[in-house]
Amino acid sequence: TGLGRKLERKEIPPYLSERSLVEEEVFRHIIPFNNFDLIIQGRSEGEGCYCSINNILKHLIKILAENYKITIIDSPAGLEFFARKTSLNVDDLILVTDPSKMSFHTLQRILEVKDEVSLDFKNIWVLGNRFNGKIKNLFIESFKKNLGNHMKLLGFLSYDGEIQKFNLSGKSLLELPSNNVVYQQANKIFSQIV
Repeated sequence: TGLGRKLERKEIPPYLSERSLVEEEVFRHIIPFNNFDLIIQGRSEGEGCYCSINNILKHLIKILAENYKITIIDSPAGLEFFARKTSLNVDDLILVTDPSKMSFHTLQRILEVKDEVSLDFKNIWVLGNRFNGKIKNLFIESFKKNLGNHMKLLGFLSYDGEIQKFNLSGKSLLELPSNNVVYQQANKIFSQIV
């Protein structure tokens, strides 16, 4: 991006700090919707140390959280988000998982990394995505046995062909009809934590 190149080449105006330049760019790229605002995070631009940008991200997230009643950070799957420690003082961490052994292993590993890097969350929720029938019961049984003391089960979203069609055609999920099963499940789940 232009911002990445400016920072890399040190093309920062003398009256701006690196942090101010990033803040300015972020606030310029907020996308307003009716009931919420959105910022889309780009991809990293190569190898190297991200310490500086991670510190700026921590600062930005703090500023954003102070200006919004609810701040949601949708991070990529995996453990890097936790290792970066860009989001401290999180009330509710929602881990979305699918019905697979690998996802279950990732949930366990997240608990380990959380402790290793000293992250503290008021609530750690697990949300099952694309779950149906008997798989739910198997998951619940294993969850209670292995993770129930450390995480709370928020609920399940069913597999839904309509969502898959929306995804493949590039339609926004904001256009899902209110009678869609997953839409209704999501509303019910959302009301539990807000």
